[in-house]
Amino acid sequence: MPDRKRHAPTVRDDVGAATRDAARRADPSRGSTRRSRLTRRQGVRPQVLPSWVDGPTRSAVVDFVSRVSDRGGPDFVEPPARVAVVDDDGTLWCEKPVPVQLDFTIGRLAEVAGRDPTLRAGQPWRAAHTRDLHWMGTAMVKHYHGDGRDLRLLVAAIGEAFEDVTVDQYEARVRAFFAATAHPTLHVPYRACVYGPMIELLDYLRDNGFTVYVAPGGDCDFVRPVAGDLYGVPPERLIGSTVGLTYRHDDAGQPLYKGAMDVVDDGALKPVRIWNRTGRRPILSVGNSNADLPMLTFSGAGDGPALRLLVLHDDDEREFEYVAGAEEVLAAAVSRGWVVVSMRNDWSSVFTGGPG
Repeated sequence: MPDRKRHAPTVRDDVGAATRDAARRADPSRGSTRRSRLTRRQGVRPQVLPSWVDGPTRSAVVDFVSRVSDRGGPDFVEPPARVAVVDDDGTLWCEKPVPVQLDFTIGRLAEVAGRDPTLRAGQPWRAAHTRDLHWMGTAMVKHYHGDGRDLRLLVAAIGEAFEDVTVDQYEARVRAFFAATAHPTLHVPYRACVYGPMIELLDYLRDNGFTVYVAPGGDCDFVRPVAGDLYGVPPERLIGSTVGLTYRHDDAGQPLYKGAMDVVDDGALKPVRIWNRTGRRPILSVGNSNADLPMLTFSGAGDGPALRLLVLHDDDEREFEYVAGAEEVLAAAVSRGWVVVSMRNDWSSVFTGGPG
């Protein structure tokens, strides 16, 4: 992997430093960066979750899975009820400087704005035309802080940009994007920006009778074409936002997108959509931002076993370091005893493409 210190943008956020430090203090045994790096140098690779550093975080995952899989134990959960839900952006793959789908969308908006100069007078068309990633990224952070005005502009533009595109055409565009597009600052293909330790977790859960759903805040149709290859998750197990669809009565006979979103599946809508799709309350969930707080809270039932994992982006050497848009969920994790997964201390490698 390339030198991330040279290419990565500055995305530190001192506002959340106290929250981040509190998360580390909540479990003093988590170990230092020095211990984590020493473990990596020694080449210790356990058979289960090999890219997870041996310590309290990995132990919490293995212990939970063992307990709910032990038929003779008090926490045994029947396989049909072993449901896990996992966020996408910032949880399964890199979301900085902008989420992956947003980069894909910027290309389409720029294409449309290039044909219609009048659109470039307003946002987000102007930002797309000039590749203003800062405006796009800030719109997402403002949304996580409760200010959704810029995101609403973006959502409306997405509907307009993809109106009358068929589902087959959209899938072809997504596949072409992943085949040809590199991350704007890490300079590796987007397909290599998936978190290897998380893929190990998904495999480990499936090996132990879990049904895994991916619950992105973005459009599930964007993730579906690559979810099998990247995550091992079939398209029917994607729960996310959706663009409205209609049906064209012609010889091709296929759905095509309307000019508006159907559902923006984020925040409080995540538990609603999860229940609508599964009819179950998950017993394990993984997220990384304030928008995942309702989903994490929803996991578990009464006094039954539950595991909530929160991915903490605290590794500016191999990925990025930021807490903007995650302050609330980090505070909840500390106060409720959820497991905070430190990229720096708990993962011996970050990406599926190698040690970086």
